[in-house]
Parts: sequence; C-alpha cells; structure tokens
Amino acid sequence: MKSFNELGIEKNIIKALESLGFENPMPVQEEVIPKLLEDNPKDIIALAQTGTGKTAAFGIPLIQNSNEKAGKVKYLILSPTRELCLQIADDLRDYSKYKEKVKIAAVFGGSSIEKQIKELKKGVHIVSATPGRLVDLINRRKVDLSQVETVVLDEADEMLNMGFRDELDAIIDQTPKERNTLLFSATMPKEVYAISKKYMKKPIEITIGKKNVGAVNVSHQAYFVHAKDRYLALKRIVDFYPEIYGLVFCRTRRETQEVADKLIKDGYNADSLHGDLSQAQRDTVMSKFRIKHLKLLVATDVAARGLDVENLTHVINYNLPDELEIYTHRSGRTGRAGKLGTSIIIANLREKNKIGLIEKQLGKKFEILSVPSGKEVCEKQLFHLIDRMEKVEVDHTQIDSFLPEIKKKLEWLDRDELIKKFVSVEFNRFLDYYRNTPDLNDPERNRKSKTGSRNSENLTRFFLNLGKTDNIKPTSVIGMIKDYSGIKDIEIGEIDILQNFSFFETDSAYDEDLLKGFTGKKLKSRKIILEIASAKVKDKKKPRRNTKSFGSSRRKNKLRTKPRRKR
Repeated sequence: MKSFNELGIEKNIIKALESLGFENPMPVQEEVIPKLLEDNPKDIIALAQTGTGKTAAFGIPLIQNSNEKAGKVKYLILSPTRELCLQIADDLRDYSKYKEKVKIAAVFGGSSIEKQIKELKKGVHIVSATPGRLVDLINRRKVDLSQVETVVLDEADEMLNMGFRDELDAIIDQTPKERNTLLFSATMPKEVYAISKKYMKKPIEITIGKKNVGAVNVSHQAYFVHAKDRYLALKRIVDFYPEIYGLVFCRTRRETQEVADKLIKDGYNADSLHGDLSQAQRDTVMSKFRIKHLKLLVATDVAARGLDVENLTHVINYNLPDELEIYTHRSGRTGRAGKLGTSIIIANLREKNKIGLIEKQLGKKFEILSVPSGKEVCEKQLFHLIDRMEKVEVDHTQIDSFLPEIKKKLEWLDRDELIKKFVSVEFNRFLDYYRNTPDLNDPERNRKSKTGSRNSENLTRFFLNLGKTDNIKPTSVIGMIKDYSGIKDIEIGEIDILQNFSFFETDSAYDEDLLKGFTGKKLKSRKIILEIASAKVKDKKKPRRNTKSFGSSRRKNKLRTKPRRKR
C-alpha cells in the first residue's frame, strides 16, 4: 500500500488529510490521484461504490492544480442532489485547509440564488453544483464556464436516473471541447456508457471491485411474508436488532410517509424523507438522523440519493426496487469504511425470481431467514438491556448517599425477585406487545387449499390499456392500484409492461374495489380501461380477456375472435 506522499500529493494537503485522521489512501485514490496529477491527464471513468473515497480521489488533484489567484471557474463538479453537492464542497474545503487561497463554491437549489451569485462574483477555482441550479445560473449569465479545464460527473448513474440528461448536455456545451472529463459512478448501465461515449475522449477505465456489484462488507438477507404483514415484519426485524441505525426504503412518497407515521405512533425514533418535504424540513430531518436522534429514516430512492451517512448498520428494503441497479445503490449505503453492514429485503414469495436476479448481479447469495418470533425478539431485547446495565457507569459520590434508604426500601425482596422487578420496569412493554403474537412466516402454507395444492384464485390478473407509450412503469401501476382502490396493503404479483398495454396481478379479494376505483379515471386526456384478464397467455400481442370490465361495449364485442357457427 502506497502512502499519500508516494502519490505525489503536496505536503500542505497531506497535513490536512492527517488532521482529518486519514492515514493511507483508499484503492480508488491510489489509482486515480497519480493519473490526475500528470502533466496531460486523460479522461477517466472510475467505477466504485459510494463511500469508497471517490471525493478525495478527484478533489485532491483539483485542489493541488488550482492556481493561487481565483478568477474564472477552472474545475466543475456535478452531482445529483443538494446533500451530495454540499458534502463535496465541505470535503474539499477540509482538504484545502492549509491552502487558504483556494476558493470553493457550492451552488444548488433550495437555497438563495442571490447569495450564490455573490459568492461566484468574488472568484472561485472549484464549483460543486447540482445540474438544475447551474442551468439556472447559466441562463441568467451569472456563471462563466468557458475556462473550465476539468468537469467531474459524480454519481453519474444517479444523475441519469433522476432525469438530468438534458441539463448535462446544456452545461457541458458551455465548457471547452479540450476539457478533461472525469466520470465517477457506482454502476455502469448503458445510459452511463452512452454519455461516456459522447463527452469523453479515449477514457481510462478504473474499476474498484467488480462492475455493478454491491459493497463487499454487506451481508444480504431476505424475509418472506404476506404483503399485509409487511409492516409487522418490519417492526419485528427492527426490534430484533436493538442497536439498529438504518434506512428503510419504500417505493412511493405516500407509502414512505405512512410507514414513518406508523413507526412514530408505535414509539420508534423514526422520520420520513421524500419529495413532498420542503428543503427546511429535509435539512431538519437529516440533521436529526446524522446525530442519531433518529434510529430509522424511511425514504424514497429519489430523496435519499446523494446522502452519505456514516456507520449505518442496516438498509431495509420495505419494497424491492424495480431496477436492479437501485438495489446496489441502496445496499451500498451500509458496510462502508471497512465496517460490516446488513441489507434486508422484506418480500413475498412471488418476488423470489427478482431476488435471484439480484443475486446474479451481486455475485452473492441471500440468506433466507424466518421473521423472529415474539419470544426471540423478547430474548434479544432482554439481554441487550442486561448488557447496558453491566456497562453503565455508576457515580458513587451521588448514589452512595442514597444506598441506606434504598436497601431499607427493598430489603423485603430476595435476590431473584429484585432482578425480575428491575428488568420488568424497562421490559414489560415488550412482553405485553409480543404476548400471543402470530407467526409471520411460511406464507406458502397459508396459500394452500384444503387439498394441499396451491390456490390459483388468490391472485387475479388484470389488463390495463396503458403501456410504455404512456411512459408507464411498475411504480406507476403500483401507485394507481393503491390510490384508486384505497387499499394500501394489497398484495401485488407480477407486473408486465408492454408497448401499448400492461398486465398486473393483485389479491383476488379486492377485485371489485379495483374495478370500481379505476372507473372514470384518466391519464392526461386518455381514458383508463381496466379489465380482468381470463388467463396468462404466451402470446402477449393477443391478450385474452373476459368481458368483466369498465371499457366500452365496442371493445367488448371485439373480444370475439371466432365467428359463431350457424345452426
């Protein structure tokens, strides 16, 4: 392992790194920094998980290469979220602690643009920016990118997932063609590959670990339950890990808020993070979470992008994401800096195939576990309480003066009874809650009919007249199902999105609720038609459906594919 000095880093930057507690460079830094300190640095694609030291890998060379006199912007760093933008700027200021003339500015939405313009006017070397706010500044002619020497695209896959392609094009068009371009990403989907071809010239590719795989220090676990038991399973899992400090990921804003509200009502230190919150609310929540006043943060993927919180013990997937790369990002938020982490999926049996695909991508197997029983949770919590008691520090100068009265008060109790009462003071609420709680495991057994065969009528297959041409995604379908039916815990099976229509499966107990809920609904100006499909067919171009629908009579008549035989 090389030292920072061997990488060619200036002594005053090494001094700053040492003051931050950095002893040796991380693998991505060891690979990238020397290449960026060369006289004619080349474009670089660096693939590494979040939390592996990427900011220092590109930030240290930018600081070292900055001229002492600040004029027009020389180095531009683009990142997907306000939180990451700020974090990058803060980290670079820490690295340049002993290079006081290096000026760094952060420009992002949700904050005063006038204040940011004022800072840019003073002259800066390095700008850390979110695409939306930077485009706004370009349109106002308040930032000049004509002298930019290096553009860094950090979390490039996330920026594309969030729909910033047009903004990236507009920004990079403002920079010189002979610029140096650096692309940092956790995964390399085809969209990232496409922008690398467009913006970069014969880039060097550096991969830390394997492409598109999760962090090495993360274990992956799955619990299979009915959809209606998902929240109960979440509480069991959280209670089974008394020291949990984690992120819980949900698909939609509404579900995120509902789960957070339930947890708060049930006495957990939890809160939500999603797009409906104002920037001030987001900042308050994140501040509480970072100082561990919250033990659980329930979030959507979009809201959590760019968050970098240290020492997370768990990531819990309350729902599986629709794209496999998103699972990689979620799980990569724990198990950082050499520490161990756990990524948990709460799933139903119909998601086994999806978990298999994730295993293939990660190159790791999931540990399939049973949801802890009430007795197991109580035992874990009890011994956690005892461990805390053993380690608590006693202030003898304060307590000893009260001991005579305490002993007199408790002298009628024998040793065993005293222990039981002491433990019960803290522990009775767990015993009361978990008394006679049901087993949440083995949904396969509960799905079987009296003959022991699987009951195929548990799920109904529906036809929906919306597809890819309507920009429909699985998350869109899930949102419509829950919003229009009014049923939040409805079990949802397979979702097939085709070009002009889709199929999905839901719990048969709610067929009428769904059909009524979709009646009269429109997507933009298009009438939504929902029908019960008669069966799952191989030829998806010719869906077979029965006539129980809320479509037009003309559509029903078209379902007849063979002429009636004359008698």
